[in-house]
Amino acid sequence: MKRDRNVLGRGLSSILGNSNDDAKSSKIEKKTDTFNKSESFRNISVSQIFINPFQPRKKFDQEKLNELAVSIENLGIVQPITVRRMDNDKYQLISGERRLRAAKLIGLKKIPAFIRIANDQETLEMALIENIQRENLNSLEIAISYKKLIDELKIKQEELGERVGKNRTTINNYLRLLKLPPSIQKGIKESKIQMGHARSLIAIEKSDVQLKIYHLILKNKLSVRKTEELVRNLNTKNLGNLKKNLKNNEIIKLESKLSSFFGTKITTKGDEKSGKIIVPYKSTNDLNRILELLDII
Repeated sequence: MKRDRNVLGRGLSSILGNSNDDAKSSKIEKKTDTFNKSESFRNISVSQIFINPFQPRKKFDQEKLNELAVSIENLGIVQPITVRRMDNDKYQLISGERRLRAAKLIGLKKIPAFIRIANDQETLEMALIENIQRENLNSLEIAISYKKLIDELKIKQEELGERVGKNRTTINNYLRLLKLPPSIQKGIKESKIQMGHARSLIAIEKSDVQLKIYHLILKNKLSVRKTEELVRNLNTKNLGNLKKNLKNNEIIKLESKLSSFFGTKITTKGDEKSGKIIVPYKSTNDLNRILELLDII
């Protein structure tokens, strides 16, 4: 991979007044001297930057990082990262960890950065809010970020909603995810279920019932709508029959194939161990037609 690529994208170059798209890094650094004096912007060494502990994202998709690295190598970094100055000529990352990681992948020594003056609380707020708004975080990561903002900034849900542009109900729904059993939270984090599934599970009071419904969602690949319907009609009496009443996708596909073959609606009843296939007929002629298909007559 190339190493001497201009680290700035076209968007930032136009802001800085650099009209030469093929300018070398030295020319770009010269152009940004005026920014350096005010410490609002500069190209800083990646070795001087350490990761922000407030970063809500804990896992990074390596394939997507590789794609971003290729994009940066070809087009440069269009949006600079944001850091704050620390002691010993070091910088703490506020936002842009994916860009920083991608830059390291292609061996960039310096990266364009906006430098902010901020204390720990301000850094926390900027890091979490910028990541919530910019990054493709999963629902649980967003929930953890909201909780951290509320706890650290000592604000209420309404105020948090104003800061992140969400209403109180949305904030509350995310926070309630953190009360779900650990295995369900893990499922959300691993994208096994969607936020819509999780909202339905939140409405169930007992954790053991939540877990039963969660496993049914996974086993039967239930849609959000089907899960909502299931929970809406749920009561303690019929919970034990849920497994019997729900058909997994393989059974549904089998019924569809059999229905096409026999030319009539085929249904099945039973469980994983045993069951029966029901082949209805409308008349004696229809019965004879089905028997001929089975090569019985």
